[in-house]
Amino acid sequence: MQAITVQDREAGVRGLALAELPHPHAAENDVIVKVHAAGFTPGELDWPGTWTDRAGRDRTPSVPGHELSGVVTELGYGTTGLTIGQRVYGLTDWARNGTLAHYTAVEARNLAPLPADIDHVTAAALPISGLTAWQALFDHAHLRTGQSVLIHGAAGGVGSIAVQLARAAGAQVIGTGRADDRDTALNLGAHAFVDLQAEKLEDIGDVDVVLDVIGGEILERSTALVRPGGTLVTIAEPVTVHPRDGRAVFFVVEPDRGRLSDLAQRVQDGRLKPIIGDVRPLTEAVAAFTPEKRTHGKTIIRVVED
Repeated sequence: MQAITVQDREAGVRGLALAELPHPHAAENDVIVKVHAAGFTPGELDWPGTWTDRAGRDRTPSVPGHELSGVVTELGYGTTGLTIGQRVYGLTDWARNGTLAHYTAVEARNLAPLPADIDHVTAAALPISGLTAWQALFDHAHLRTGQSVLIHGAAGGVGSIAVQLARAAGAQVIGTGRADDRDTALNLGAHAFVDLQAEKLEDIGDVDVVLDVIGGEILERSTALVRPGGTLVTIAEPVTVHPRDGRAVFFVVEPDRGRLSDLAQRVQDGRLKPIIGDVRPLTEAVAAFTPEKRTHGKTIIRVVED
């Protein structure tokens, strides 16, 4: 099969290549999925799991990408809950070969059934962004109706989902980003928007929750905006500065089959719309890691034409 592989950690994106790999093996509780569409995170070449397994052993050449939508073609020993031929989508393990490939092996518990009326490209944009947004807002920040939330990167993959989920929960939503993100964020349901390049972040006042996807200076400045008893949640980097009278949480998204099913239901009902940026074939996946121009939403690799 063909897959995008990486072997040289020092080379970074320059080390990505389209290569031939053996068909994956289904271990106990695994399924093999024929990948129709896949998502990736540009920064994952810096993640330890891209290069080593959970025992710290080199596992290159490795396949990046950890989001997929496709069809089950094989069941491993002891696998339950899924069937051959079933449409599925989900999140793969960080320390195993990923989804930028024709086939991949995935633990069955990391996948959820995909309704027939959701296309694979849309589904592939949901796992990391959708689960991250949900876990940040509700599992870690405990966002409630009537509270206020500041969402950085409101037109990006995670931020755009978070804006919609927070608005649906009855929160007052403030988005941030660049000037050309304003209309996207407001159309998704944000009540207000701050242009981080031209407007003063501190002018928004106190909020109950901050969701940060940027890190650095923006993360540090955001701590002062959290009102007493509030929470700052970040996925960008471990927290070194905390709100004076609130909490700060750094987390890494975790698979959750039940939540994936809920997100798919929201897409079906029209309550949630992932923002798809660029869609490219597998042969252009390497170039997608370093795009020539910035796009709203998430870049998806279409592995198989539906």
